[in-house]
Amino acid sequence: MSETSTAPEAKVPPYIADENEEYMNSKQLEHFKKILLHWRHELVNDVERTVHHMQDEAANFPDPNDRASQEEEFTIELRTRDRERKLIKKIDESLLAVKAGDYGFCESCGAEIGIRRLEARPTATQCIDCKTLDEIREKQHA
Repeated sequence: MSETSTAPEAKVPPYIADENEEYMNSKQLEHFKKILLHWRHELVNDVERTVHHMQDEAANFPDPNDRASQEEEFTIELRTRDRERKLIKKIDESLLAVKAGDYGFCESCGAEIGIRRLEARPTATQCIDCKTLDEIREKQHA
């Protein structure tokens, strides 16, 4: 079973902006596009490995305990892949934003999300202030 990569930028070195560099210029957009594509590629490979693993490992164990263990393992893998499927959708949306020139700006207030935040979370769609407010509202309604 493979483990999901939580550091999409691991293969792409962090972006170091020049002092007076314009935010989300073509170099920055290309950098984040590279991160997003690399991350997406890793997730798609994980999905394919899971399918092959489940096909190869599927067995009809006569022992109910063995069968239950295998079913639990498959359930956990499928849950993980479902989360990754949702993440792939977010990555695709981020890639569309890169193409449209909207990437890196908060969808709530229009402010810059920031390079460091995007390095940590390339699919971020909100600046830290708007995200914090959303989380506070969510806790109040829960």
